[in-house]
Amino acid sequence: MSQNQTKLLQGTLDLLILKAVGDGELHGLGVSRRIEQITRGTFQVKPGSLFPALHRMEEAGWLTPFWGDSENNRRAKYYRRTKAGERQVVLETKQWATIAEAMASALKA
Repeated sequence: MSQNQTKLLQGTLDLLILKAVGDGELHGLGVSRRIEQITRGTFQVKPGSLFPALHRMEEAGWLTPFWGDSENNRRAKYYRRTKAGERQVVLETKQWATIAEAMASALKA
């Protein structure tokens, strides 16, 4: 783990995945790359964490999967955020904003 990378906090991965997928569609490796991009390299999600989370989120109805061809012409499972996933983003964003505000206040104390 490089110096500017850190471990994900409990409950962070689902929101990062939902934000990474956004209004588009990404395959698993694309989700991992996008998370690294949007966190400016702070978080790197390994397959052992990513794929169980994607499966769990699919089961929860937050993501819908479909098969397609990747950029190197390999069969890949792509994910698209559902309406339930969009609602989950709003909910989790509010929760994390509250947590971040509380932590910022505690760190200033």
